[in-house]
Amino acid sequence: MSLSFERTQSVAIIGGGPGGYEAALAAAQLGADVTLVERAGVGGSAVITDVVPSKTLIATADAAVAIADAGELGVQLFAKGGDGRPLKPEIAINLAQVNKRVLALARQQSEDMRGSLLQAGVTILEGHGRIEDDNAVVVSTGPGGTDFDRIEADTLVVSVGASPRELSSAKPDGERILTWTQLYDMKTLPEHLIVVGSGVTGAEFASAYMNLGSKVTLISSRDQVLPGEDKDAAAVIESVFLRGGMTLLPKSRAKSVVREGDGVVVTLSDGTRVEGSHCLMAVGSIPNTAGIGLEQAGVQLTQSGHIRVNRVARTSVPNIYAAGDCTNFFPLASVAAMQGRTAVFHAFGDVVIPLEKRRITANIFTAPEIATVGWGEEDIAAGHLGGVVHKLPLSSNPRAKMMGISDGFVKLIARDGTGTVVGGVIVGPRASELIYPIAIAVERRLTVDQVSRVFAVYPSLAGTITDAARAMHIVDRDEPEE
Repeated sequence: MSLSFERTQSVAIIGGGPGGYEAALAAAQLGADVTLVERAGVGGSAVITDVVPSKTLIATADAAVAIADAGELGVQLFAKGGDGRPLKPEIAINLAQVNKRVLALARQQSEDMRGSLLQAGVTILEGHGRIEDDNAVVVSTGPGGTDFDRIEADTLVVSVGASPRELSSAKPDGERILTWTQLYDMKTLPEHLIVVGSGVTGAEFASAYMNLGSKVTLISSRDQVLPGEDKDAAAVIESVFLRGGMTLLPKSRAKSVVREGDGVVVTLSDGTRVEGSHCLMAVGSIPNTAGIGLEQAGVQLTQSGHIRVNRVARTSVPNIYAAGDCTNFFPLASVAAMQGRTAVFHAFGDVVIPLEKRRITANIFTAPEIATVGWGEEDIAAGHLGGVVHKLPLSSNPRAKMMGISDGFVKLIARDGTGTVVGGVIVGPRASELIYPIAIAVERRLTVDQVSRVFAVYPSLAGTITDAARAMHIVDRDEPEE
């Protein structure tokens, strides 16, 4: 569908990450005059230094694990020695080659996205953008640089993302003390990587480098990794980490991180010293909202500097919208993309469905992965809604047995009485793919009985979803026969 206007609408977008990119495409599709300002490259940090690179690295780690575990499936790798006898080869990781591929794929994805925007008729300006008043964006060559362009527009979209949080007592140097954006400059695998922070980013990289062959120590300020996630899922990951040889330091806070010789020393708040070759600081992020004219334009920010937006990505200024990690909504690339589209549709009077946090699908790319959607078991325990929970282990699934999968589960959450599916958790390989049917059920308000009537291939991992749904059967005597 396309909308018609008495005059051509104009849209100016600051930031070409997932939110800005999708906003630009949506606006171009609706016939607007679109200008996008991006300083690092189309795709933003999500594509160039964050999501795409990290998940590419994780894919390599997954491949290493698959090779290492192949022996359990009867696949044996041997090389012949000088005497003709078989020698079992060791798996070696060429990190320089891995990171070269990681960065090349990220740059290619950025170029592909740039090509899509140009094909759609979007004007792309390279530089730093800032808002002037509430209807113009000024573009400069750098922060505080000489202004070289001014774009006036009916609608402004801010999608400037966020950057790794840095602590004064643990300043990254790009060599031994690193943020997650600096990992890809390493030429050799860290002998001993200390990860400070056990949230999503910390857990993902700890999992990846453990599986690539590094010794890993994970420092967590909480009593369990992945605080805030489903407790059963976090317990599985913690068990896998310990079994893989990772050292976990729960209820510990890093007071300082310093270089000593060819390594680093992390000093905990209780005085304990942890020595390693490298340290990854994964202690959150801060929005890139400073110095771009938001306050002067009247846009409300939170105390943390995030842009306040409503469910259609609108800020406190009617014609200014915001999307992505710079907002106070939900820091996921998929959410940023949806916010970008929603912002443009709302600004142009197109059909729009306000975003609902309880319908957002999220994934943690540890090994195994953790995928979630909707309400959680902790919400039921807290009395936020009346519901029932059913969990089935993947170890009982025939396809999982064939594949040698022993860790993971499927958990469904449904409302009492109606059996409407309101949430789910999957822990297992490719959980990011398996969660999709549950996400559809949550979005479309399907009941467990409706889910159970969908044919799942036998054998398949998805079969555990239908098995869980069948186990939650709601008897309805008045339901007509088909």
